[in-house]
Amino acid sequence: MLKSCANPQCAKPLHYLREGRIFVFDAVRTAGDGEGMKAHRMEHFWLCGACSEIMTLEQTRSGVRVVDKVNLRMRRVEALTKRDLVGQVLAS
Repeated sequence: MLKSCANPQCAKPLHYLREGRIFVFDAVRTAGDGEGMKAHRMEHFWLCGACSEIMTLEQTRSGVRVVDKVNLRMRRVEALTKRDLVGQVLAS
């Protein structure tokens, strides 16, 4: 159950779903979690209104983390630029 903002530096309590943003990520249970085979489940996270304006959540191999939207955009632009440069070199 969602109780507070996923940003550990905020932790504002969740009172209304109309404020902020809900994130849903796939999670995979491993054999050590119980039944002996992988089971599909969903994990829900919430960022309050103030945090969701400047941050987002990103799923990594180790879990879910809070990411600054500006830094995320910069990483995506860098990745696209590298891809375009590789494409130009291959086309030459």
